[in-house]
Amino acid sequence: MKTKKVPQSEIVEQFARSGGRGGQNVNKRSTKVELRWNVSQSTAFSDEEKERIEQVLENRINNEGDLIIVSQEERTQGQNRIRAIERLNNLVSSALIPEKERIATSPTRGSKERRLSSKKQIGDKKRLRKKINY
Repeated sequence: MKTKKVPQSEIVEQFARSGGRGGQNVNKRSTKVELRWNVSQSTAFSDEEKERIEQVLENRINNEGDLIIVSQEERTQGQNRIRAIERLNNLVSSALIPEKERIATSPTRGSKERRLSSKKQIGDKKRLRKKINY
């Protein structure tokens, strides 16, 4: 299956100063990258694909419908930008992979025996707790 990528024209980039590595550049350069991509307004994906992306990535999409990716691990703006775009494309392509349907199987003989023996142990424990009346 061919993986689809988010077009550059639909991505909004913002840059800011990042924490972490970078030495003296940390306080001078804006190397942190924040990418915003509005899933619902995208023209590169069909309605079914957009619905699937919104469903799978619902925890990462804000109220405006933007999928936000932040990268500040690298020392340069360019490297952070490349890393963020890769992460965005990986998220979108993995969201579009259909889930395999589960094939129902019957429990094995060993699992049945383990379940019954644990039930027996719990029953014995409860039986020992009961007060004996003489």
